[in-house]
Amino acid sequence: MVPSTPEEAFRRLLDRMLAKDTDAVADLWAEDGTAEFPFATGSSPRRLAGREEVRGYMAALPELMDVREIPAVTVHHTERPETIVVEFTGNGHTVRTGEPYQLDYIAVITVQDGLITHYRDYWNPLAVAEAAGTLPELLDSLRSGAAG
Repeated sequence: MVPSTPEEAFRRLLDRMLAKDTDAVADLWAEDGTAEFPFATGSSPRRLAGREEVRGYMAALPELMDVREIPAVTVHHTERPETIVVEFTGNGHTVRTGEPYQLDYIAVITVQDGLITHYRDYWNPLAVAEAAGTLPELLDSLRSGAAG
């Protein structure tokens, strides 16, 4: 069944993330939908174009972070009914270290015909790298980039 609202599409995304079904998460994207990460740095992509790029990106997530719960979700509706702004928190464990983490996100999501056409995620790259156990690599890549 196709989600009827952007909020319903987002809540399905969260349910599928918690189920660790990254293919099903990617299936929520329109074929030509995009995902943007304006604060991405290091080797993280800033933009994914199309469902299959989203699928490839999502496939690596379970190897980094074990998302166990999304305890806080606040949805803000905009003047455009197809677009919402969502604040949410994810809790889980880092696969590499086994350490617990908590990450806060803000995402702007546009949905048309039940599929995500644009997802802009304002996550903190340092917090994500720390949660994923990859902070040393991120810092090394930033130092290398500054030297060049």
